[in-house]
Amino acid sequence: MKKLLVLIFLGSFAFLHACVGPVGPPGPPGPQGRDGLVLLGEAFEVDINFTEANGYADIFTLNPPIEPSDVLLVYVRWEVDNGTPIWRHLPQSVFFDEGILVYNFDFTEGDFEIFMETTFDPALLDNSWTRNQRFRIVIIPAEFGSARIDYNDYDGVMSLLGLSESDIVKLKSKKEN
Repeated sequence: MKKLLVLIFLGSFAFLHACVGPVGPPGPPGPQGRDGLVLLGEAFEVDINFTEANGYADIFTLNPPIEPSDVLLVYVRWEVDNGTPIWRHLPQSVFFDEGILVYNFDFTEGDFEIFMETTFDPALLDNSWTRNQRFRIVIIPAEFGSARIDYNDYDGVMSLLGLSESDIVKLKSKKEN
Protein backbone atom coordinates (compact mmCIF):
# COMPACT_ATOMS: atom_id res chain seq x y z
CA MET A 1 0.00 0.00 0.00
CA LYS A 2 2.92 2.29 0.85
CA LYS A 3 4.41 1.66 -2.57
CA LEU A 4 1.12 2.57 -4.23
CA LEU A 5 0.91 5.85 -2.31
CA VAL A 6 4.50 6.70 -3.25
CA LEU A 7 3.73 5.97 -6.92
CA ILE A 8 0.61 8.17 -6.87
CA PHE A 9 2.56 10.97 -5.17
CA LEU A 10 5.42 10.76 -7.68
CA GLY A 11 2.99 10.56 -10.61
CA SER A 12 1.09 13.64 -9.40
CA PHE A 13 4.36 15.54 -8.87
CA ALA A 14 5.57 14.65 -12.38
CA PHE A 15 2.22 15.65 -13.89
CA LEU A 16 2.14 19.03 -12.13
CA HIS A 17 5.80 19.70 -12.89
CA ALA A 18 5.16 19.06 -16.62
CA CYS A 19 2.61 21.91 -16.66
CA VAL A 20 5.20 24.48 -15.63
CA GLY A 21 7.64 25.96 -18.10
CA PRO A 22 8.74 29.12 -19.82
CA VAL A 23 6.17 31.33 -21.55
CA GLY A 24 6.14 30.80 -25.31
CA PRO A 25 6.49 33.54 -27.92
CA PRO A 26 3.53 35.91 -28.35
CA GLY A 27 1.03 35.04 -31.07
CA PRO A 28 0.12 37.26 -34.00
CA PRO A 29 -2.03 40.31 -33.17
CA GLY A 30 -5.76 39.76 -33.50
CA PRO A 31 -8.21 41.98 -35.38
CA GLN A 32 -8.68 45.45 -33.96
CA GLY A 33 -12.01 47.06 -33.13
CA ARG A 34 -14.82 46.64 -30.64
CA ASP A 35 -14.84 43.04 -29.39
CA GLY A 36 -12.26 42.11 -32.03
CA LEU A 37 -14.45 43.08 -34.98
CA VAL A 38 -13.37 45.33 -37.83
CA LEU A 39 -16.47 47.37 -38.60
CA LEU A 40 -17.11 49.22 -41.82
CA GLY A 41 -20.74 50.16 -41.29
CA GLU A 42 -22.07 53.24 -43.04
CA ALA A 43 -25.16 55.39 -42.61
CA PHE A 44 -26.90 57.67 -45.10
CA GLU A 45 -29.89 59.99 -45.08
CA VAL A 46 -32.23 60.86 -47.95
CA ASP A 47 -35.30 63.05 -48.31
CA ILE A 48 -37.98 62.01 -50.78
CA ASN A 49 -41.08 63.62 -52.23
CA PHE A 50 -43.26 60.81 -53.53
CA THR A 51 -45.12 62.11 -56.58
CA GLU A 52 -46.79 60.78 -59.68
CA ALA A 53 -43.93 62.33 -61.69
CA ASN A 54 -41.29 60.11 -59.99
CA GLY A 55 -43.56 57.07 -59.90
CA TYR A 56 -43.78 57.32 -56.10
CA ALA A 57 -40.19 56.11 -55.86
CA ASP A 58 -36.61 57.36 -55.79
CA ILE A 59 -33.30 55.62 -56.47
CA PHE A 60 -29.86 56.32 -55.01
CA THR A 61 -26.32 55.22 -55.92
CA LEU A 62 -24.02 53.42 -53.48
CA ASN A 63 -20.51 54.65 -54.20
CA PRO A 64 -18.50 52.57 -53.63
CA PRO A 65 -20.81 49.58 -54.07
CA ILE A 66 -21.44 47.36 -51.06
CA GLU A 67 -20.16 43.80 -50.80
CA PRO A 68 -22.51 41.05 -52.02
CA SER A 69 -22.83 39.70 -48.46
CA ASP A 70 -23.57 43.10 -46.84
CA VAL A 71 -27.09 43.99 -45.74
CA LEU A 72 -28.81 47.32 -46.31
CA LEU A 73 -31.45 48.50 -43.83
CA VAL A 74 -33.82 51.42 -44.35
CA TYR A 75 -35.66 53.36 -41.64
CA VAL A 76 -38.35 55.99 -42.08
CA ARG A 77 -38.68 58.94 -39.71
CA TRP A 78 -42.14 58.10 -38.47
CA GLU A 79 -42.64 61.00 -36.08
CA VAL A 80 -40.75 63.40 -33.85
CA ASP A 81 -41.31 63.21 -30.09
CA ASN A 82 -40.06 66.26 -28.14
CA GLY A 83 -37.42 66.89 -30.81
CA THR A 84 -36.32 63.23 -30.96
CA PRO A 85 -36.99 61.42 -34.24
CA ILE A 86 -38.70 58.04 -34.04
CA TRP A 87 -37.33 55.68 -36.71
CA ARG A 88 -39.19 52.63 -38.03
CA HIS A 89 -37.64 49.80 -40.02
CA LEU A 90 -39.05 49.29 -43.53
CA PRO A 91 -41.35 47.94 -44.75
CA GLN A 92 -44.03 49.92 -42.92
CA SER A 93 -47.74 49.60 -43.65
CA VAL A 94 -50.50 52.11 -42.94
CA PHE A 95 -54.17 51.19 -43.14
CA PHE A 96 -56.67 53.75 -44.45
CA ASP A 97 -60.39 53.46 -45.24
CA GLU A 98 -59.39 53.54 -48.94
CA GLY A 99 -56.81 50.75 -48.62
CA ILE A 100 -53.20 50.11 -47.63
CA LEU A 101 -50.07 52.25 -48.01
CA VAL A 102 -46.67 50.54 -47.79
CA TYR A 103 -43.26 52.22 -47.64
CA ASN A 104 -40.70 49.69 -48.90
CA PHE A 105 -37.27 49.38 -50.51
CA ASP A 106 -34.99 47.12 -52.53
CA PHE A 107 -31.26 47.19 -53.17
CA THR A 108 -28.39 45.85 -55.23
CA GLU A 109 -24.66 46.15 -54.66
CA GLY A 110 -24.65 49.49 -56.52
CA ASP A 111 -27.89 51.24 -55.62
CA PHE A 112 -31.10 51.18 -53.64
CA GLU A 113 -34.66 52.31 -54.28
CA ILE A 114 -37.23 53.49 -51.77
CA PHE A 115 -40.80 53.36 -52.97
CA MET A 116 -44.37 53.76 -51.88
CA GLU A 117 -47.09 51.29 -52.84
CA THR A 118 -50.83 51.59 -52.30
CA THR A 119 -53.91 49.50 -52.95
CA PHE A 120 -55.70 52.72 -53.96
CA ASP A 121 -54.90 55.84 -55.98
CA PRO A 122 -51.92 57.43 -54.14
CA ALA A 123 -53.04 60.88 -55.33
CA LEU A 124 -55.73 60.62 -52.62
CA LEU A 125 -53.07 60.74 -49.88
CA ASP A 126 -52.47 63.85 -47.84
CA ASN A 127 -49.06 65.50 -48.45
CA SER A 128 -47.96 64.46 -44.95
CA TRP A 129 -47.63 60.90 -46.33
CA THR A 130 -45.91 61.80 -49.60
CA ARG A 131 -43.82 64.98 -49.16
CA ASN A 132 -40.56 65.55 -47.27
CA GLN A 133 -40.25 61.95 -46.16
CA ARG A 134 -36.87 61.34 -44.46
CA PHE A 135 -35.15 57.97 -44.51
CA ARG A 136 -31.98 56.63 -42.91
CA ILE A 137 -30.03 53.87 -44.61
CA VAL A 138 -27.61 51.71 -42.62
CA ILE A 139 -25.22 49.22 -44.20
CA ILE A 140 -24.53 46.18 -42.04
CA PRO A 141 -21.13 44.66 -42.90
CA ALA A 142 -20.86 40.97 -43.74
CA GLU A 143 -19.00 40.39 -40.44
CA PHE A 144 -22.38 40.62 -38.71
CA GLY A 145 -23.87 37.77 -40.76
CA SER A 146 -24.10 35.50 -37.75
CA ALA A 147 -24.74 38.19 -35.13
CA ARG A 148 -28.06 38.50 -33.38
CA ILE A 149 -29.17 42.03 -34.20
CA ASP A 150 -32.57 43.57 -33.60
CA TYR A 151 -32.88 45.39 -36.93
CA ASN A 152 -36.02 47.17 -35.70
CA ASP A 153 -33.96 49.10 -33.13
CA TYR A 154 -32.36 51.91 -35.15
CA ASP A 155 -30.45 53.33 -32.17
CA GLY A 156 -29.19 49.87 -31.20
CA VAL A 157 -27.97 49.15 -34.74
CA MET A 158 -26.16 52.51 -34.91
CA SER A 159 -24.59 51.91 -31.51
CA LEU A 160 -23.48 48.39 -32.42
CA LEU A 161 -21.77 49.73 -35.54
CA GLY A 162 -20.16 52.58 -33.60
CA LEU A 163 -21.94 55.18 -35.76
CA SER A 164 -23.23 58.56 -34.60
CA GLU A 165 -25.20 61.43 -36.14
CA SER A 166 -21.95 62.96 -37.42
CA ASP A 167 -21.28 59.81 -39.49
CA ILE A 168 -24.50 60.12 -41.52
CA VAL A 169 -23.94 61.19 -45.12
CA LYS A 170 -26.67 62.96 -47.13
CA LEU A 171 -27.27 61.33 -50.52
CA LYS A 172 -28.80 62.84 -53.63
CA SER A 173 -31.18 60.98 -55.87
CA LYS A 174 -29.95 59.48 -59.16
CA LYS A 175 -32.68 61.58 -60.72
CA GLU A 176 -31.03 64.77 -59.36
CA ASN A 177 -27.59 63.91 -60.78
